Amino acid sequence: MNILILTGKFGMGHWSASQSLDQQLARAFPNARTQVVDFFAYAMPNASEALYKAFHLLVTYGYGLFNTYYRLTSHLPADTRSPLDAPLLDKLDQLLLETRPDAVIATHPVCAGLVSRHKTLWDSALPLITCVTDLSTHNEWLHANTDCYLVGSPEIRDRLRAKGVDGGRVLVTGIPVKEEFRRLARRQGGEKRRLLIMGGGLGLLPRKDSFYEALDALPGAETTILTGSNQRLYRRLLGKYPHIEVVGFTDRVWDYMAQADLMLSKPGGITVFESIFAELPMLLWEPFLQQEKNNARFLLQAGLARAADKDPQACVAAVRALLYDDGALARMSAQMRARKAELEAESLQRLLPVLAGGRGVYVK
Repeated sequence: MNILILTGKFGMGHWSASQSLDQQLARAFPNARTQVVDFFAYAMPNASEALYKAFHLLVTYGYGLFNTYYRLTSHLPADTRSPLDAPLLDKLDQLLLETRPDAVIATHPVCAGLVSRHKTLWDSALPLITCVTDLSTHNEWLHANTDCYLVGSPEIRDRLRAKGVDGGRVLVTGIPVKEEFRRLARRQGGEKRRLLIMGGGLGLLPRKDSFYEALDALPGAETTILTGSNQRLYRRLLGKYPHIEVVGFTDRVWDYMAQADLMLSKPGGITVFESIFAELPMLLWEPFLQQEKNNARFLLQAGLARAADKDPQACVAAVRALLYDDGALARMSAQMRARKAELEAESLQRLLPVLAGGRGVYVK
């Protein structure tokens, strides 16, 4: 069996989900061949990097405009086409001829839409699985020729049903994370409290020295900050505070989650489910992107996280209120453990009928 995973690097969530799916499929179907392709780099080799940089600038400095666009397009009909459809469909046709997959998994909505329209144009029965990488039912993910959806929670499956999607074609797998998070054993107890702070791939963290001074002064606490690609912040903080460890880009986030009692982070889709599988309580930066606002709403309503104000001093106060509250931390971990068990019951093995060319998984 030859499985093609299509994605894009608009933020690293789609790419990370693809890598995790690749790993999980290799374990679930050892005889299958999987290939992850950044479709935008394939289709636009001379323009994709500029496109990604423009997107990063938009969500960093023009997120108000992005959120407006996201809300407005949520009301567009499913299967709405973009002006780039024609050239991208030609490139998709070329890629499919080169790779000849038995099934396609899309972790980006544009990729899902292109494969769905390709199936219509060519009257194709090629199985299409769409992996939704946020806790979202935005219409950009909904396409007529999708054989199966992989979603993050039962609530998302219910909302897709309300939009007319056959619930039998929706698997509640959680957003894919690497195997290391699924079998992570967290440190239990210890003399020190340990706080992990993540600013995402771009390392978007507070600038004020007073924030880091207040963290450094937390009694009996050690803080680890992952600064991602933010080299300026890494150099500024490195070695400056005795109770703060600073780490640049790392592909071993699970090692730091294993040592933490609490994580302060933005609620990106991948990070949310890494935390759930690690059973690590979360304190959420106030999100500014609409998808992250949706993710935060889910976490807060499910009792899996608490919110922190964007003001640095108020944020430290929220850290102090939760980091030493053993009862609250234990309750949040238990809620995550229950969610994890619920997701693990929806094994990727249930995908086999779709991958083999069936029309759906028919989960009731």
